[in-house]
Amino acid sequence: MKRYDRITFDPNVMGGKPCIRGLRVTVGMVAGLVATGHGREAILALYPYLEPEDIDQALGYAAWRVEEVELPLVA
Repeated sequence: MKRYDRITFDPNVMGGKPCIRGLRVTVGMVAGLVATGHGREAILALYPYLEPEDIDQALGYAAWRVEEVELPLVA
C-alpha cells in the first residue's frame, strides 16, 4: 500500500471513517464530489482548509480500497 499520510482514522471523528488530516471531511465525501462532476478548484473553494494534495490522496486511497480484496481465513 502506498503511504497515505494525509488519511486519518479516529473513532471520535466521523465514526472512524477515513478522513483527511483529522478534519471532518471524509475520503468518501471527496470521492463523491469528484464523481458528481465537481472539479478540484470547486472542491477547494467549497472547503478552503483542504489542499490539492488532500484531494489526490483521498482519490488514491479510495481507488486502493476498491481494489483491495478481503478473503476469509480458512482453517
